[in-house]
Amino acid sequence: MAQKKQDARYLNITLTNEEEEKDSLVISLSAIFKMVKKYFPIWLVTAVVSFALIFAVSFAAAPEEHKKISALVSFTFDGIEKGIDPAGNEFDARQIKNPAVIEAALTELGEPLEDLEIIRQGISFESITPSDAIDKITAYKSVYETAQSGALSAAQAMLDVDVYPTQFKVYFNYSKTEYNASRAVEVFNTILECYRDYFFETYGYNKALGNAVTAIDYTTYDYAEAVDVFDTSLHTLQKYVDNLASEDKTRFRSSATGYTFSDLSEAIKSVRSIDLDVLSSYITVNNVTKDKDSIVTYYQYRIESLTRQKKIAEENLATITDTINSYVKDTVMIFGNGTENTDTEYTQSSAAYDKLIAQKIDAQDTLSTNTQQIDFYQKRIDALKGKPAGTDAQREKVETDLSALNDKVNNLLDTVNKTADEYYENVSFANAYNILVPASTSAVNTIKIIINSMITKLAIVEALFFAIYIIFAFIKAVITETNKKNSLAAIAKAAAYSDEPDTDEADDEAEEEKSRKETAKAKK
Repeated sequence: MAQKKQDARYLNITLTNEEEEKDSLVISLSAIFKMVKKYFPIWLVTAVVSFALIFAVSFAAAPEEHKKISALVSFTFDGIEKGIDPAGNEFDARQIKNPAVIEAALTELGEPLEDLEIIRQGISFESITPSDAIDKITAYKSVYETAQSGALSAAQAMLDVDVYPTQFKVYFNYSKTEYNASRAVEVFNTILECYRDYFFETYGYNKALGNAVTAIDYTTYDYAEAVDVFDTSLHTLQKYVDNLASEDKTRFRSSATGYTFSDLSEAIKSVRSIDLDVLSSYITVNNVTKDKDSIVTYYQYRIESLTRQKKIAEENLATITDTINSYVKDTVMIFGNGTENTDTEYTQSSAAYDKLIAQKIDAQDTLSTNTQQIDFYQKRIDALKGKPAGTDAQREKVETDLSALNDKVNNLLDTVNKTADEYYENVSFANAYNILVPASTSAVNTIKIIINSMITKLAIVEALFFAIYIIFAFIKAVITETNKKNSLAAIAKAAAYSDEPDTDEADDEAEEEKSRKETAKAKK
């Protein structure tokens, strides 16, 4: 430490006047540091006072800046990393401020709905890119920069990736509302919670299916038509349950209903193959109808409609089959170490290819179903034309069976509804939407928001004061050193003048000395 201080005394700054080279000033860094240290308390007081003034002005001039709260939410489900929602569409996190969500929150809190639009306009979003995506892009960039010419195109393809956020900062500026801070936080957090229900309702079980089926009054149809309505509803419901069963890897069993999706699928099959088929056969064999001519017309219309659908399905199937046969699978290149015959390639299926296969299966299923239904309706027409209509007792029995079937279908729909809701909430979407950091309010948080809003202005002002402080210390050091030099020069000049001998006196002494030497010489 002592050596460093000693070395500092030999670090100098030399100021030279170009017009008068003899006028130069050498300033040691220690002198500058001394001035910096001397005026540091003044600068510190100035910095603190300026901070307080800027803080006060910012607080008074822009009250909307500190009337802003934030929360952090995240989404974790299949597809979010590609920007796709659970339904396969483009995901939009801004649905958090959907009017339906805000309305549900305001209703829950007993707030008037007149504030709905003001609240919606006050909500904004900031996406956060996942850290693993950033790491991946960084790694890809490194590969691209080091790639040789032969692998340059492959490396370039690695960089052609889209990054989608999985976390979002959600802000609520309540300056245009009449809420105080605590009430604004309560309203905002309730909105975030209500979005959870909206998310499940949007991407979970389609309740509109159950509502539509139960809303149908089967008594307005002829008996055969009512059977078709039930069969269509059960067929749609079974496809939905089968999709859930294939998606479920945990073999989920509902605690509310006690069923798995495989159990529900078997239950639906039983209703279709036993209850519905038995009732349909009874109606067909006995020609039970409310209006024979009307039902024959209905069957003919159904055959014509199904024939058109069958033709479309055949064309779709042929097109999809040709596309699959001519499809070129993705090629993956594996580059060797620069030696010959070490580069390899192989093909692999892609999402587009898998989608074509799924479309082919659906087209085949549609074609098969249409063929069977056309044959079934034709047999019904032949039976109606060849036999008399059913009796009143038979019609009464059919009506009783239809009522029982309607109750069974409604109960089945309700069971599927409850099982699917529990599955989505506890398994599939258990972590699909999370509020990582709920909104909060505190004096510290308010101060933090204000500081964040004025940080640019504060940095500029503080940097200006610091520059003035350094320049002032330097100038004071120059002035001090100049005064010190001038003082030392005056003292040295005075000392030199006092030590200089008188010229006349010296001459006299020289003459006397010469005279003494001549006298001594004469005596000799």
